[in-house]
Amino acid sequence: MNAFIEVENVSYAVNGRTLIDSISVGFDPGEFVVIIGPNGAGKSTLLRLLSGELRPSSGRIAWSGEPVENFSPARLALRRAVMAQGASLAFPYPVHEVARQGLVVVGRRLPRAQADKIVARSLAVSGVQHLSHRNFQTLSGGEQQRARFARALCQLKTGQGRGCVCQALLLDEPTSSLDLEHQLALMRAARAIVATGVTVIAIVHDLNIAARFADRLIALADGRIVADGPATEVINEALMRNVFRAPVRVDHDSETGLPTILPRADVRSGDVHVHAFLERF
Repeated sequence: MNAFIEVENVSYAVNGRTLIDSISVGFDPGEFVVIIGPNGAGKSTLLRLLSGELRPSSGRIAWSGEPVENFSPARLALRRAVMAQGASLAFPYPVHEVARQGLVVVGRRLPRAQADKIVARSLAVSGVQHLSHRNFQTLSGGEQQRARFARALCQLKTGQGRGCVCQALLLDEPTSSLDLEHQLALMRAARAIVATGVTVIAIVHDLNIAARFADRLIALADGRIVADGPATEVINEALMRNVFRAPVRVDHDSETGLPTILPRADVRSGDVHVHAFLERF
């Protein structure tokens, strides 16, 4: 394996429970990879292992051939930016200060004017420049999500300015609280970032969105990779049935050939177990 990020036979267990089970996979520079899978499949755990936040119970993770545990927090901050799932803030920071937190480690020596420019541009790309002086805690969930995206962009841009050639942006459910307009906007921004050579690895639950933006999908189930490849190969009715336990039909777009996941018509009839439960009242 010779990739920018290498995962070799990695497992991760907590209290005797295996969350990641013998995974080997690589991520290349300038690649947009989306991790999919049901709840509890190990997606967020894998992302935290890739970021260096967690250490594997066994196996090896390396960035550009160097084991991730060799990196200091400051060196890791230059190489990768992470947008965690639903991170909260205890203090009433304005949105521009939330974004500026992306510069705390990597951009401490930046001239104020340059730092302000990075923050302003990140807010604009994330679509929250009009909320710059709003209290983060008063924002909707989707607005907070976009402010956290701006923070990750600030960190990423500063690392580029300090000469980091290979970088990664790790996104844990970045579209989970967003309306359709802003889901598409964030994913387009991620694709634009990939075009600069940055590796983007994201967890996305909307499989139709994932199929349209990702270069590659990795499907997880029970801590193991069950499929890895382009959306046209990974998404099929067998995967939906066996991994997601979902009654869906998989069609293909006539223009792009990409898969489209649709609920089957009979889902409107409801769940027989729910009907039986409600009849008892």
